[in-house]
Amino acid sequence: MKPNISITKVEKSRVNTLDFNNIPLGTTFTDHMFICDFENGEWVNPRIVPMGLIPTHPAAMALHYGQAIFEGMKAYKDAEGEPMLFRPEQNAKRLNLSADRMGMPNVSEDLFVDGLKELVSLEHNWIPPQQGSALYLRPFMYADEPFIGMRAATHYKFIIMASPAGPFFSKRIKLWAEKQYIRAAHGGTGEAKAAGNYAAAIRPTELAKAKGYDQVLWLDADEHKYIQEVGTMNIFFKINGEFITPELDGSVLHGITRASVIEMLRAMNYNVTERKITIDEIIEASENGILEEAFGTGTAVGIAYIQEIGLEGETIHVSDESPVGIEVNDTLSAIKTGQLEDKFGWMLKTRKELA
Repeated sequence: MKPNISITKVEKSRVNTLDFNNIPLGTTFTDHMFICDFENGEWVNPRIVPMGLIPTHPAAMALHYGQAIFEGMKAYKDAEGEPMLFRPEQNAKRLNLSADRMGMPNVSEDLFVDGLKELVSLEHNWIPPQQGSALYLRPFMYADEPFIGMRAATHYKFIIMASPAGPFFSKRIKLWAEKQYIRAAHGGTGEAKAAGNYAAAIRPTELAKAKGYDQVLWLDADEHKYIQEVGTMNIFFKINGEFITPELDGSVLHGITRASVIEMLRAMNYNVTERKITIDEIIEASENGILEEAFGTGTAVGIAYIQEIGLEGETIHVSDESPVGIEVNDTLSAIKTGQLEDKFGWMLKTRKELA
């Protein structure tokens, strides 16, 4: 059954106050947000309301026990100005994968996708027209039941908010291979998009930035040699003509851009292997001249071209060029904006709210 979403609009939009050529990162939000409550075992009262503060009890369980998960995705406009979503059903599936791991209720795919469609339709004027820009969407769920005690909550909020965003990285990036701190261990929450995973990554990321690097390249928890992923993205290496990306072993996020890029690369007749790969293998490939390029993939970053990887006592030069990464990025961007035929069936149109 399709959810009946009530809509309360703002009296006057703030969109005309935004300079689309100079969008502050992560601090500008659209006029409205989608909210739904989980109580008595079901999701109730789906609604779109003006963006604003949410009353929260000091004993809200998410604040004490960390039941909080989220998704990241973007909305684009095609050549006719129609708002487009990229594989939203995959984000719904991944949110529920995270919910299962964190002991939280699932959100039906219909509720997830219809909430997105309604919100993006209403906020279509906030989608930036500039190349490389988009409307960033943040669906998230957290336990808002006021209770001090160690158990799964019985009351949750599911919210979707939107924020216009420019390009994430404008230059080739440098990664720091972290050997002291870890992101995820076997049996942990690494493949869940849980808020606590990112909290634990903040200090190592700040330390890497202080060394002159952009992001952390995470290694496994046991031996600190197997590559997992980067701070905000999955990673691909092109070695001697073949693309290699770490396998999904329970400690790596199931990236939707990652899965799409694998499909694209194979359609381009490249061999793509998902397997364990060590940092020593990358060092050896660089020394032998067969490390041809590397790039990260993620919703926020798109495709981020990697210049070098630093680790204790050594710097791995990756490449100064990323011909395949650029081709993948250009193709993916063209599909998302309707400039290229969507042969993969990834894009979902939303109905545009009439002015």
